[in-house]
Amino acid sequence: MEVMEAKPVRHILSLSGGKDSTALAIYLRDKVSDMEYVFMDTGEELPETYEYLEKLEAYLGKPIVRLNPDRPFSHYLELYRGVLPDPRTRWCTRMLKIKPFERYVGDDHVISYIAIRADEPHRKGYISTKPNITPRYPFMEDGIRKEDVYRILEESGLGLPHYYRWRSRSGCYFCFFQQRIEWVGLLENHPDLFERAKRYEKIDHITGERFTWNQRESLEELSKPERIAQIKEECMARPRSESNKNFSLMEILGEDVDINDSQSCLVCHL
Repeated sequence: MEVMEAKPVRHILSLSGGKDSTALAIYLRDKVSDMEYVFMDTGEELPETYEYLEKLEAYLGKPIVRLNPDRPFSHYLELYRGVLPDPRTRWCTRMLKIKPFERYVGDDHVISYIAIRADEPHRKGYISTKPNITPRYPFMEDGIRKEDVYRILEESGLGLPHYYRWRSRSGCYFCFFQQRIEWVGLLENHPDLFERAKRYEKIDHITGERFTWNQRESLEELSKPERIAQIKEECMARPRSESNKNFSLMEILGEDVDINDSQSCLVCHL
């Protein structure tokens, strides 16, 4: 009787285009030779994200597999009756990120490497309910902290993604977790993408029903010159340490300001 050989365990690292998952890919490059690198490409990413991934791909010497959803964002927006994703529903993460990843994995036994650092044990990352996917946290295992991540990126020559100049995290250009100053940054750096995000918003002036990225104000309201000036003033008034006085938005806003991250959204933001 022919004996079926067991399929080998697959090693997969999901990249978000952010600093932590990039640093983890660099950190493990020579430690896990058969690593698969994947990026869940929603089709709604920033140009800087794609540029950064190309640089990382060259550094790794291996392709980064782009995983696309089976339908575009606009399809799911229609399916959800025009209700934009928000911190409570987060259907965009589920449909555009998690499903493509689980489809790529299939039923294979996979070790999924997650870039949560030793100085953020409160975060857990995306942990699949599929029994064939086992999470592993190399940075937590090896005591790698934020300052180590910066060092890894600098020593590799990659540095930080350029969007960190005006944004505090990776993710789609219309991510609802953006703070107002980041929406201003999108308007100033990518006005075309800001306009696309604005077109997704709907306000019924008769019923008062609003489908906007931010519950308190629409992008139309936010983009008024006097409101932009106010947002910038409020941002610059935030306390800054001596180390970040030269103004990096990521440093001033921090990584977890006004966000109660769940496991799923770390797929986008690590």
